[in-house]
Amino acid sequence: MKRILLTIALCGVALPALADNYKIDSSHAFTYFEVNHLGLSTFRGRFDKTTGSATLDRAKQQGSVEVTIDVNSVSTGVEKLDTHLKNADFFDVEHFPVITFKSSDFRFEEDELVQVVGDLTMHGQTRSVTLEVRSFVCKDHPMTRKPACGLDAELQIRRSDFGIKYALPAVGDEVTIHIEVEAHKQG
Repeated sequence: MKRILLTIALCGVALPALADNYKIDSSHAFTYFEVNHLGLSTFRGRFDKTTGSATLDRAKQQGSVEVTIDVNSVSTGVEKLDTHLKNADFFDVEHFPVITFKSSDFRFEEDELVQVVGDLTMHGQTRSVTLEVRSFVCKDHPMTRKPACGLDAELQIRRSDFGIKYALPAVGDEVTIHIEVEAHKQG
């Protein structure tokens, strides 16, 4: 699975019996964001807790994915900023503790997964987004010898579309979100 942000779980879409179920390995998941800061630099932050699951039928080029990000796990390396990002000016963790992504379509070019389309819910707002897949590899895990997939993906959003408008335009509106995960076949 190339790039996916948030929890990956079965979306309830009926898939053929040949579909494989995967669970995201949270210890090998890294979700981070980038935003322009004051026109001077690119600011980065990360979320330390990303979970999810996916279903994939490579032969039929179909699947579903659901990702959940624990917003309270936001980390910038600056404790005071982390606290500010969690308050109502930004993520408002008290009212919106998670960010979720639920897929509606996997798009392939030949045999390569190139996009995952779905709904991103953040800060109480849901918008259709497209994850651009940068890398997607499925093979036997070299240590466990069991099937696993790795995904690097990214998407761009306007934070104002999700009701997060604090410090606009000094802190950029366009945010790039990167999702890097490994998932292991279940069953």
